[in-house]
Amino acid sequence: MKHNRNLLRAAIAAVAVCRSKVVGLLVVSLLLLLPGIVDAQVIPVKERFKAGEEVQYELYFKWGLLMPRAGQATLSVHDARYEGKKAYHYNLLFRTSGMFEKVFPMRDTIDCYFSPEMVLLRSEKRVNENDYYLIDDLKFSYDNGRTSVHSHRYTPSRTKIDTMLVSEQYMFDMLGATMYLRSLDWEKMKQGDEFPFHVAIGRDRINISFRYTGQAIVERNETLKYRTRHFFIDIYDDAFTQSKAAAELWIGDDENHIPVKIRAKLKIGAAEVYYKSSKGLRYPLTSRVEIPRR
Repeated sequence: MKHNRNLLRAAIAAVAVCRSKVVGLLVVSLLLLLPGIVDAQVIPVKERFKAGEEVQYELYFKWGLLMPRAGQATLSVHDARYEGKKAYHYNLLFRTSGMFEKVFPMRDTIDCYFSPEMVLLRSEKRVNENDYYLIDDLKFSYDNGRTSVHSHRYTPSRTKIDTMLVSEQYMFDMLGATMYLRSLDWEKMKQGDEFPFHVAIGRDRINISFRYTGQAIVERNETLKYRTRHFFIDIYDDAFTQSKAAAELWIGDDENHIPVKIRAKLKIGAAEVYYKSSKGLRYPLTSRVEIPRR
């Protein structure tokens, strides 16, 4: 048992080196799926959610036979105002738990603001990891089919990055892109379809694409299963052991289109994220199937 604890501490220390980029990619940007392009990146997703929605997730770190709980995350969306106008506020709260909390505590927050038409306007990420503080501020603008992002990264004492990123593809922050996932029309997709896109992180445009593989069942235990749609995600970033199929995700096969399970391969071990609970969904969670005990 002591040997296992020492191994776990070593794994936590190694994972911590990757800091906020890994955490963001694991918790939410593993969910990024973006087809096509339209003016100003309007996301046709408003029929999938309603203001007041809140979804809880649990994050586990898997290393060999060990699979301790590493943290918990909450995704929520609310009515808000941005620069004096109506907007949607899409929020992620993440914190470590268990052994991870003792060795390398993390508190990450991402706030996205969308226009009423679901155009991403701004993203603010605040990182508090083991007394290390960092803010990523991304401001989005659109012109002639191009997306421009003013990326400002700073600590309480100095500016670290102040640059512009431009893309003719879809480009989002790590969290905002997940909203597009929920707008996908699966009836128009076929197995093997691939979709490329960009994610703005600091001074980088991360190249990501996803591949649709069809329907799948996620088993949580003997009496609980979820009907889902399965995707592989190719992530071209040094935080992952491989680019092809760096992550997998399973999306609930009902009208809500919320993630049920995520799995990402890391340089050391893997991370798995599981749906825990929700409230304020627009539709019943019919993808959840409970089997009576015999």
